[in-house]
Amino acid sequence: MRHGMANKKLNRTSEHRKALLKNMLNSLIKYEQIKTTLPKAKFLKPQADKLITLGKKDTLQTSKMLISQLQDSKSANKVKKTLSKRYEKRSGGYTRIIKAGFRYGDSAPMAIIEFVDRDVEAKRVDKKKKDTKKETPKAEEKKQATA
Repeated sequence: MRHGMANKKLNRTSEHRKALLKNMLNSLIKYEQIKTTLPKAKFLKPQADKLITLGKKDTLQTSKMLISQLQDSKSANKVKKTLSKRYEKRSGGYTRIIKAGFRYGDSAPMAIIEFVDRDVEAKRVDKKKKDTKKETPKAEEKKQATA
């Protein structure tokens, strides 16, 4: 019998597993594509799909539930405003898992989990654009001091 075996334990305590899930959900929502191990990706997929479905219902209660599950209002707003609008006509299957070989160190099976019809630019959210024209004031002072 398989009573009480609802989800994978991932060899972690329950609090660690909840924190891991929350962090991975926030990263997936922010970057719309993350690379992780295959068991973690399979654990994350149904949770991410449930969040998008929750974001489709535009009520105060669902907003509060999103914020409580993600612990991040920016991610919750992105789910409500961007992702739920993108998948309005789709009735499920908002994420996909692509197998990505094996990790070098321990040969763990790796996978890429991403949103279907994802925004490619979302992956570069944190990367700063290089400005060749603008220099910092300290750099200008150093140039004047050496000249």
